[in-house]
Amino acid sequence: MYWIVLILGVALWWGAHLFKRVAPERRAAMGDGGKGMVAGAIALSILLMIIGFRGTPYVDVWNPPGFVIHINNLLMVIAIYMLSPAPKRGKLLQGMRHPMLTGFGVWAVAHLLVNGDLSSVIMFGGLLVWAIMTARIVNKAEPTWTPNTDGTLAKDGMFLAGSVVLLGVIGMIHNLLGKWPFPS
Repeated sequence: MYWIVLILGVALWWGAHLFKRVAPERRAAMGDGGKGMVAGAIALSILLMIIGFRGTPYVDVWNPPGFVIHINNLLMVIAIYMLSPAPKRGKLLQGMRHPMLTGFGVWAVAHLLVNGDLSSVIMFGGLLVWAIMTARIVNKAEPTWTPNTDGTLAKDGMFLAGSVVLLGVIGMIHNLLGKWPFPS
């Protein structure tokens, strides 16, 4: 039962995010009300993934070595930074076309490194494939792109410091949910 809920959550995430790309006429016909429906579908997908992930039994796929927790945390700082406004306001990522999708992919890889169970492979692996496929679909649909050139290194520093702080907050939330993400 929970496996189906998890898979449905990942599938709904894909569908809600790709709806505009796969069926642009249908999405346009929905008007502004469609934004709320897509946002609702995304929220429902997250809820389904949480319920499914937490409810599935642990099925061992591999046993990650202890040192990967350090790699995970470094990747998480990078992912949070890439998901922040840094790509638009900073200088370091201004030439990157899909910093948010790349950051999302880094987040997924970081979680795959430290979680060796089947439900993690389904959820984080499915979301990683979604990020890669979405970047490819956007590149094909919109081959021309102009990078932002207005960013500053000071903004990069500000967003990097904020990313470290946010990682601490996310770590505390993980702890409340029963997973301590930092080395003991």
